Amino acid sequence: MWRKARSASAGALAIFFPQLTWAAEDLLRVTTHPVAWVCVFIFVAAYIAVMAEEKIHLRKSKPVILAAGVIWALIAWVAKEQGVSHYDLKRAVMHDLEEYAAMFLFLLVAMTYVNAMEERQVFASLRSWLVQKGYSFRELFWVTGVLAFFISPVADNLTTALLMGAVIMAVGQKDVRFISLSMVNVVVASNAGGAFSPFGDITTLMVWQAGKVQFAEFFSLFIPSLVNFLVPAMIMSAFVSKGQPLPVKDQVAIRPGGLMICLLFLLTIAIAVSFEHSLGLPPFMGMMTGLALLMFYTYFLRVQGLTSSKQFPSGMHDHEDLDVFQRVARAEWDTLLFFFGVIFSVGGLRYLGYLEVVSKLMYEDIGAGWTNISAGVISAIVDNIPVMFAILGMNPQMDTFQWLLITLTAGVGGSLLSVGSAAGVALMGTSKGHYTFLSHLRWSWVIVLGYIASILAHFLLNGEPLI
Repeated sequence: MWRKARSASAGALAIFFPQLTWAAEDLLRVTTHPVAWVCVFIFVAAYIAVMAEEKIHLRKSKPVILAAGVIWALIAWVAKEQGVSHYDLKRAVMHDLEEYAAMFLFLLVAMTYVNAMEERQVFASLRSWLVQKGYSFRELFWVTGVLAFFISPVADNLTTALLMGAVIMAVGQKDVRFISLSMVNVVVASNAGGAFSPFGDITTLMVWQAGKVQFAEFFSLFIPSLVNFLVPAMIMSAFVSKGQPLPVKDQVAIRPGGLMICLLFLLTIAIAVSFEHSLGLPPFMGMMTGLALLMFYTYFLRVQGLTSSKQFPSGMHDHEDLDVFQRVARAEWDTLLFFFGVIFSVGGLRYLGYLEVVSKLMYEDIGAGWTNISAGVISAIVDNIPVMFAILGMNPQMDTFQWLLITLTAGVGGSLLSVGSAAGVALMGTSKGHYTFLSHLRWSWVIVLGYIASILAHFLLNGEPLI
């Protein structure tokens, strides 16, 4: 039962250090209440709708936002019945808002930079260069995979997969086997590359911002992530044709300022890291500072007339295309709002006490190692964002090794199925039927081998016995 009375000292602590008191406060703990069961049902129903997004054409943010609102409305009803004050209930909601706001601002800046680079044709230029190099099918299989692995730690896996997918579709023509195998390879490479970087995936960003793993410690996952990519790639490459695709004429140049925007993005990441390590400020403050640099630089380009339509043929848009506010407007708002729904829905279930029960069952009874490995498999069916947020909500007592393990498994586990990650879902939508759920499933056995090998590599290299 929630304790209604609060001491004066606890109230003061709540005002000045809300995160500390939230960790110490009791939860509502009404997991057997019928309304709590309804909340679980609502969340499951919403997530079924998310998983069926490709079939029902309903954006994934819509059902989870609705679920979050209904769940917290029901929680408020139960909380009033249990004698919880409005102040305590609002403080529980604000705890989730703090989590979301920090992640939202960080991701918004990153998405804005990626959109600015896309408008400056940075990605189109890279695609054009790859298409014109005259690689064989097998060489292109490896080139697109390696580039996906090394681009995704900076750009998100979705952008990386779409870029490499466009290259594959441009040169693959009617070679269905090449397109299918290469896209499976790109999905695995994009997810594996994002697992060893704090910026490579939303889940790694969540773990970093939660303070579970320090920035430099993520890079100890480089070799396990590389193993996760190389094991299936080496097997699949043997089935790729050695033939040469027909030449394609596709010349695209980077627009003025494109390379400088890439450098500013790297500088912004460096600022975010230094703000946390040197100044003790949350990383999103550094990212927002970097967004200001982008705003001033695009202003400079417009003043210099370097974005005028006269600079480009084919009637390209005028300088307003590089307006940062337009880049912000074109961010992945569906993803950002989906993240809102997930955080508040899972946060509601945590407040009801469900995560505490699951944490005891999984982490205390089964053990952290097997639980973290299993969570990676679950992320192939359920998106890794709610899986990771649920684990952070459980806040199990784990050392850095185990937090790195769940970071690895949640990041690469989505590759087991095509619907397990944003990269796979996006490529299914752009491959014109050449890359499908079943075509990915045919190669899931080699991806499983890579998944197991990456876990073994983590155990062997990062210093903890397997048993």
